[in-house]
Amino acid sequence: MDKVLNFHQGTLPLLISMPHAGVRLTSMVQDGLVEQAQSLPDTDWHIPTLYDFARTLGASVVAAEYSRFVIDLNRPDDDKPLYVGATTGLYPATLFEGEPLFKDGKVPTEQERAGYLEAIWRPYHDTLRNELERLREQFGYALLWDAHSIRSHIPHLFDGKLPDFNLGTFNGASCDPQLAQRLQGVCAKFDQYSHVLNGRFKGGHITRHYGDPANHIHAVQLELAQSTYMEEVEPFKYREDLAAPTQVVLKQLLETVLAWGKERYSR
Repeated sequence: MDKVLNFHQGTLPLLISMPHAGVRLTSMVQDGLVEQAQSLPDTDWHIPTLYDFARTLGASVVAAEYSRFVIDLNRPDDDKPLYVGATTGLYPATLFEGEPLFKDGKVPTEQERAGYLEAIWRPYHDTLRNELERLREQFGYALLWDAHSIRSHIPHLFDGKLPDFNLGTFNGASCDPQLAQRLQGVCAKFDQYSHVLNGRFKGGHITRHYGDPANHIHAVQLELAQSTYMEEVEPFKYREDLAAPTQVVLKQLLETVLAWGKERYSR
């Protein structure tokens, strides 16, 4: 495999994970995709651009290079389902709308996919684990922000229009409840946006696996409606006029995470 991730080490106890931002494909996956999948519609488009202020803030950042159509970095390596109802697995078989992802007879082989697990999934999770351990050792605690986005209307996955800001803490298990409460308070200040805590998206594998408040690692997932910063139809254009006010909220959320951590662990 070529380069499978981008990693920047910051100076503060915050790690931002971007597991679904990648757009690279292996040749076998590219050859097998159905026509409607060729544009990679289920990508978390432009997430590194949307969070481009994070490095200046002092956060560490890890972002995937390969598409979730190759392997989904936010699923466990044993591929156990995370959600009840329609969802996608470690090796997605369908698009978000429910249609088959691959042409008949063109699904990557088990041997090929085992290679993706070792060459793409494991390095990403090794990076997450190592950086969280470094942060906890240096600061006494670590904060993990799992950054996602999704189209605001996907009838196969959820009814109606998705709230703009979808915070997930695995029903309170992945972070201190006071942190979740503060994040809700930030969202509530911006009444032009809707928000929810532990709604349709409660946090995927990364939030659930690494969030460990008892051991001073606090993890939050944000699933952001793409209508808040981009065009949701091909060619999936980034909209600066939409993104700029959304970034104001994102920055306040991350600053709140950092301020809460400093307050909580300086007692």
